[in-house]
Amino acid sequence: MQINSIKREHPNKKARQVGRGGTRGKTSGRGGKGQTARAGNKRRPELRDIIKKLPKLRGYRFNSIQTKFTPVNLESLNVFADGSSIDAKALLEQKIIKLEKGKMPKVKILAKGDLSKKLSVVGCLVSEEARVKIEKAGGSVK
Repeated sequence: MQINSIKREHPNKKARQVGRGGTRGKTSGRGGKGQTARAGNKRRPELRDIIKKLPKLRGYRFNSIQTKFTPVNLESLNVFADGSSIDAKALLEQKIIKLEKGKMPKVKILAKGDLSKKLSVVGCLVSEEARVKIEKAGGSVK
């Protein structure tokens, strides 16, 4: 065996074809005629416009991810007996608040109206004015 008689195991690829049989002949991968076959063809992708119209952030403008409190006015607490303890469960039993999507809502007591009974508020958010009115009536806030 001489060096001039050695053949390669994998010979070089043939030169690419031209015309109808070639890989980059005739239309050069651009298909037929028309707008897409021309130079400078850059059309705006439709999908980008659709994506940009979607809300930007999770909960953007529509469904806030923050939990909202259910407002309850002081005047609606006068239905309870004197000296009773008030929490979200008691408010639900008196039908002052409703379940939200099957869950117990968070409650904030606001100062609208007057309170005539001595009540103790437990596990609810209370505004400053409402706290003053509850304590003035002889109740407590925990």
